[in-house]
Amino acid sequence: MGRVRATQKYRNALNKIIKPTDNRIKKDERVVRTKKEDEQALKIVEAPQMSSAMFLRYNSQLGPPFHVLIDTNFVNFAIKNRIDLYSGFMDCLYAKTTPYVTDCVLGELEKMGRRFRLALKILKDPRVKRLSCTHKGIYADDCLVQRVTQHKCYIVATCDKDLRNRIRKLPGVPIMYIRDHRFTIERMPDAFGAPKF
Repeated sequence: MGRVRATQKYRNALNKIIKPTDNRIKKDERVVRTKKEDEQALKIVEAPQMSSAMFLRYNSQLGPPFHVLIDTNFVNFAIKNRIDLYSGFMDCLYAKTTPYVTDCVLGELEKMGRRFRLALKILKDPRVKRLSCTHKGIYADDCLVQRVTQHKCYIVATCDKDLRNRIRKLPGVPIMYIRDHRFTIERMPDAFGAPKF
């Protein structure tokens, strides 16, 4: 009996010496403790990388010739208000512009049918540059937002309020829309057609 008690004492003493998180203990019996967060330690917050083109609130990458991304409803409203795209851009920006259209926007217009064939004909003009899309789906709003977040050199031309609200959250991306039968732009320094707040 004395020998069994001695070995039990030895085992209990050994268990007290070895930490419960030690690698020599079997994985099933090992205790894994999580460390408590230090409340006074500096917390690192991941901030999104800002574009190098941004200078304070304005985008220094924007300059003539301007690159304008066109949405489906912008073309439709330009037709309804009887505004020519190129003369409207010139009146609004006072500079040469290069209109761009994505595959998703053309896909949306083709799905709408014969009613919007004039808008489709305007966007298939050779002066309008076509941008190919590599993502899945043809939802134009997501496509435009994704392209503008990647490249800050575009002005987005849209009359869709939801899309304008999404783009307003992105810093340095000007928005062009139609107001009072002419093109208006917001968030451009010294813009002629900018709304007065």
